Amino acid sequence: MPRLTVPGSTDVDLYYEDHGTGAPVVLIHGWPLSGRSWEAQVPALVAAGHRVITYDRRGFGDSSQPWTGYDYDTFSADLDALLTHLDVTGATLVGFSMGGGEVVRYIARYGSSRVAGAVLAAAVPPYLYKSDDNPDGGLDDATIEQFETGVKTDRIDFLEEFTTNFFSAGKGLTGPKVRVSEPQRQYARHIAEFASPKGTLDCIAAFGRTDFRGDVQAVAASGVPVLVIHGDSDAVVPFEVSGKRSAELIPGAQLHVVEGGPHGINASHAEEFNRVLLAFLTR
Repeated sequence: MPRLTVPGSTDVDLYYEDHGTGAPVVLIHGWPLSGRSWEAQVPALVAAGHRVITYDRRGFGDSSQPWTGYDYDTFSADLDALLTHLDVTGATLVGFSMGGGEVVRYIARYGSSRVAGAVLAAAVPPYLYKSDDNPDGGLDDATIEQFETGVKTDRIDFLEEFTTNFFSAGKGLTGPKVRVSEPQRQYARHIAEFASPKGTLDCIAAFGRTDFRGDVQAVAASGVPVLVIHGDSDAVVPFEVSGKRSAELIPGAQLHVVEGGPHGINASHAEEFNRVLLAFLTR
């Protein structure tokens, strides 16, 4: 299995896959999943003539599970190490959910010399935390504490409920509806079950409290073309506090709203997601 060792106080092995040829696309997964969550995208992108790179964030999937290092400066350094190791240039970085944080932090810290485009898919930027200077945020202290308590006390039960919300959309008379099959929902839960418990816990503060507003400004200043794609019924990272605001902060950004889309739109609305992504890649 291809692995990259990132040196540090504790060396970390990052598992990655590299398929196809052509213009590179780097797929960065969400919490608490792994690169396997891109199963519906990889074949479509390879078939369209792209080199497709997926990797497992430290603590998740088949990568190492260190005790520390679950912050966005470290995550973006891992991404830089991977792009450098594979000598990737002209890449489109596709960040789903917390993966959107890696995209904007990477461009802010390392520039755009390797980047041809950026995609924020149901992504957490610009700032999820609800604070005095960010009253429109979507996560308050009580919600973050609820997530953390769930992971610390009964992580598997928490993941059962979380993956249901992850794929659910709509309210209506019958309540939210899960937009994927039950086996697919369970598959996502199983992926998450084998992630590092410590990494799963620490990432809540990382994606919930990290202020990406400066990073988004850096992306806007870079001139890198940006696609924002988000479900209008996202119950995990609400469109109004994330995708909508990022699109407004980045002049010229393309915005595509998936009608009836939950958080996990790349699985629930894979055909639409792939069509929009491929159109952006061939712009």
